[in-house]
Amino acid sequence: MEDTRERSCERKMSKTLVQPIGQKRLTNVAVVRLKKHGLRFEIACYKNKVLSWRSRVEKDLDEVLQSQTVYSNVSKGILAKTKDLVSAFGTDDQTEICLEILEKGELQVAGKERESQFSSQFRDIATIVMQKTINPETQRPYTISMIERLMHEIHFAVDPYSSSKKQALEVIRELQKNFPIKRSPMKLRLTVPGQNFHSLCEKLNEWSATIVPKDESGSQPSVICEMEPGTFRECDALVRNLQGRLEILAMSVHAEGDTQVDQYDDEDISHPPKESANSVPSCLPQESTDSVLQLSEKMQKQTISSGNQNAEGEVKQHKCSTCNAFVGDSKQYRDHFKSDWHKHNLKRKTRLLPALTVEECLADVEMSDSKSDLQDYSF
Repeated sequence: MEDTRERSCERKMSKTLVQPIGQKRLTNVAVVRLKKHGLRFEIACYKNKVLSWRSRVEKDLDEVLQSQTVYSNVSKGILAKTKDLVSAFGTDDQTEICLEILEKGELQVAGKERESQFSSQFRDIATIVMQKTINPETQRPYTISMIERLMHEIHFAVDPYSSSKKQALEVIRELQKNFPIKRSPMKLRLTVPGQNFHSLCEKLNEWSATIVPKDESGSQPSVICEMEPGTFRECDALVRNLQGRLEILAMSVHAEGDTQVDQYDDEDISHPPKESANSVPSCLPQESTDSVLQLSEKMQKQTISSGNQNAEGEVKQHKCSTCNAFVGDSKQYRDHFKSDWHKHNLKRKTRLLPALTVEECLADVEMSDSKSDLQDYSF
């Protein structure tokens, strides 16, 4: 009798013991989910690789997927059934199905991480709107906090799959329907042959462009004007037809006195900008973008001019071979390697180009920023 009781107890215990045999659990992964034909399919990817794959930066599938396996639940390690794969995708090829899920699926992000991404992109969009718009009454940009408040009032929702610049232009169009705000004008220099100059002036009057000065002393007359960004493409086509030349002096023109974006932020700045040390070089227009002015300040703090050598001049001066310049003592030498000036010259060095001075670097950065901004400009 005792043996029979022991055997029955062992049978009961064996039934209650459930071990996860063949169960594969994956943690600390990025999950991409796709719902199709009422079924849920998931794949396990490496973090920060899904967006790189979709933007065509990453091209190696093995660098994106943890395993080329389709799951119905990644966190529990439950594999998708073959019959479900065939009914939903028409094939049981795991690699082919993974590629479709990777392209069309929804990336699962934790709540706090998603909130942080949305908040950061919302701030980026508001910054772009501030840089590209002005108050038509004061001809000055709105503060960043004011732009964010207006965006909340029109119930703007961030699209994580769209670029910040594209969404900023959409926000500007929506704000113009309800609030006094307009696109800040572009500043251009137009040069055309003398016989076509009259035709150019007539077109500028039609576009309501503000003409600053006229210069007819050279071989070809030129004019500097401020016009709405919406007429830029038409103006560019006209100048080409007139066999002239168009130069962009500033992508965004604000009223005089506007120097840095930080002045319009919530923080107060007690030190006004210095014209001698922190001003943009004369080769650039006075209305150049605020990012260049910030870059100028950072570079000027991290460099030492040869004319300001005092008692500290006795300290050993370290020379940067990349920038071909003396950059001060050991601390300043270390800080120099973190500067934008040094990083810019490093990029030039890899392309076998000569090093630039601080002023030349500023001009080069401004020119490249203007070209990239113009390339992505949408009117």
